[in-house]
Amino acid sequence: MKRYWHVLLSAYVPLILWIGVIFFLSSPEGSMMETSKFIGPLLRFLFPAAPEETLRIYHGYVRKFAHFAEYAILAFWAIRAFSTSSVGFLRNSRFWLAILLVVLIAALDEYHQSFEPSRTASVYDVLLDCIGGSTSAFVFWLFTGKRSHVS
Repeated sequence: MKRYWHVLLSAYVPLILWIGVIFFLSSPEGSMMETSKFIGPLLRFLFPAAPEETLRIYHGYVRKFAHFAEYAILAFWAIRAFSTSSVGFLRNSRFWLAILLVVLIAALDEYHQSFEPSRTASVYDVLLDCIGGSTSAFVFWLFTGKRSHVS
């Protein structure tokens, strides 16, 4: 019984923590004004001759890539967690359920941002989040989907 709880915690705690990270990043602390405090200097270091407008565009690209990456990671943690389930449906449907979780969290995240004055909500961000999660699920499936399920 102790092993069961250890497996359960090691599978689901990272997933739950990552969802917390996503919602933290959708708060004012994840706004462009805040992220520019560390992304701005990095971009100025990497592209010292670039005009400020170009750096602002690059900053936007970095932020959009972050959407893709954070939801790719979410899908990874979800598939990993569902793979350890003793419930056959969760284990057998882990890829689709991970994508469903990505869609749900992405929609809730953007809905939450719609109430934050320093943030903007966009259906395109939800789409980008879903592409990130689906890409991760597909890659995970390519490497593990044909093997037997984790017990």
